[in-house]
Amino acid sequence: MTMQTTRQPDLIYLREIVQSLSHNVLDPTRDYLFESRLARLLRNYEMSHIGELVERMRSRHDADLERAVAEAMTINETSFFRDGRPFELLRLELLPRLLEKRQQARRLRIWSAACSTGQEAYSLAMLLRESFPQLASWEIRVEGTDFSAEVVSRAKAGRYHRIEINRGLPARNIVRYFEHVGEEWIIKPEIRQMCNFRQADLCRTPLPFFEQFDIIFLRNVMLYFSHEMRRKVLAEAHRLLAADGILFLGSSEQPADMSLWNPILAGGTCYFTPRSRTAS
Repeated sequence: MTMQTTRQPDLIYLREIVQSLSHNVLDPTRDYLFESRLARLLRNYEMSHIGELVERMRSRHDADLERAVAEAMTINETSFFRDGRPFELLRLELLPRLLEKRQQARRLRIWSAACSTGQEAYSLAMLLRESFPQLASWEIRVEGTDFSAEVVSRAKAGRYHRIEINRGLPARNIVRYFEHVGEEWIIKPEIRQMCNFRQADLCRTPLPFFEQFDIIFLRNVMLYFSHEMRRKVLAEAHRLLAADGILFLGSSEQPADMSLWNPILAGGTCYFTPRSRTAS
């Protein structure tokens, strides 16, 4: 890709495309991200600069190309056990109480929304397997969803490079739950079978789930949504969360409509439980 200054009208056009498809509102101060995030896409389409990409997009409607741009600009930063406080709080306090309530049904469902390449979902599965061996006979399902088809495909594969493995993953977990093959570490079947990944747009409701979740991780995904879109996404999370369920947001995120949620501070972090819908 040759170095060429991208025109402001082209950047405005790209921001509009991203917002229309992913609902991410990109601040103009972050326009520099287009150069790095779209570099591979330009190579794949044999283009030399962003202006050429925009010219092609303007000249003819190409839904696949527009989607590829939106997916490339979706934030996919993640790591195993990212911000370990929610995981530790689950292990020490929240899961023991929740499992006692679910003792008769012997079922547990967790949703990792915006799962990216799967590290959060697999972290939850490893936590359950490592700390709660009594769940071996339970029906456990960790659902992972993401806007990007590419990262969902990677999550399903469960293959990670050394740098990804070294970010937040305890050594004992690497030994127990991964196979080392060449330059990659592959998640073992006992963890992989606990997780299911699919592509889903959080902003297109209702989402394709027919049962409620006991725990929802909806972290660091709504930072670039509009206020109204955050309200919509959190209302859907409220619908999908069990009455005694637990919601985790990112450390800098708050529900857009606090009438639906009870915030609870514990273990150096904050989680939310749903208020009754009749009361809201």
